[in-house]
Amino acid sequence: MKNDHNTLSISNRRSFIRSSSLLAGGVFLSAPMFQSCSGASDQLTIGVAFDTLQTEYWVASIETMRSELKKRNYRMVESVADNDANRQFEQVKSFIARGVDGIIIAPKDAQSVVKMIREANSANIPVVIYNRPPEESDAQSVTIVADNYEITKATIKYMAEKARESGKKYKAMILIGDLGDINAIQRRDGYLDVIKDYTDFIEDAARVPTEWDNEKALARITNALQANPEINFIFTSSDLHLPALASALKTAGKYHKIGEDGHVLMGGFDGDATAYQMLVDGYLDADGVQDMFFESEQAVQAIVDLREGKTPPSIIKDPGFVIHQDNIEEMSARMWGAQV
Repeated sequence: MKNDHNTLSISNRRSFIRSSSLLAGGVFLSAPMFQSCSGASDQLTIGVAFDTLQTEYWVASIETMRSELKKRNYRMVESVADNDANRQFEQVKSFIARGVDGIIIAPKDAQSVVKMIREANSANIPVVIYNRPPEESDAQSVTIVADNYEITKATIKYMAEKARESGKKYKAMILIGDLGDINAIQRRDGYLDVIKDYTDFIEDAARVPTEWDNEKALARITNALQANPEINFIFTSSDLHLPALASALKTAGKYHKIGEDGHVLMGGFDGDATAYQMLVDGYLDADGVQDMFFESEQAVQAIVDLREGKTPPSIIKDPGFVIHQDNIEEMSARMWGAQV
């Protein structure tokens, strides 16, 4: 992938941070305020409906889509539902009433998005689902999603091999996301399916539900560390929780750099800026990275292909990659968190 696709300029970053301060509050932008590639009347218009902009991943994703659509001379209109599936449904219906030429949806969950897809199907508008696949149905769409299971497996295998090299025994903890989200389930399963192969020196000691909520995560991590003070191997199913994890480890006197006595082997999933900084600073051992640039570009390309009468796969998987202390110089250019 070319570097110019992988780098968001400082000015663009400022722009999407300003935009997200409006959007994350659930504001549905009216027509005069829509992001637009230009004023040409013959431009195709793509509606982009995000459930939330509450993490770096979502903000970086929508900004990359803006850039991709601008590059193709498409107009982009957008909405954010502020974690309200009913509101997102109404926003998608507004796109349809407006007569958009394609719709990209990052949904709240697998169930609620199905009726949105059906609405778009009825209007003969191509629809792409971003990052969270819909449940099985006869509704027609293309889904762009990270291979959560395999990326997690690769991350945990790297960590487990580092644990083996140390010759020590480990007690492991996983931070599990909202199990109403198939992504959280696949990350949990990827973790467990690797850990079971290393039971001779890694004990599955704690499973902490976070529900993708940082306040809950901090409280529950703190409790788990108090109940199991020997925990020294931790995987978080989202980099969203890295600040909470670092805070709890500091409080417990367990936040040490790689190579220092008492270092806790740590891994994460997403590839955000916090993960990158923790890798650089020597606290994080590995991170499973969603290739957000690939996913955003493929979402736009799928709309283009559908409009041209092509038949892309119903699911396009992002293979992602693992960035770790042994390949950080090589892989940081592909890590979206290192670029923003």
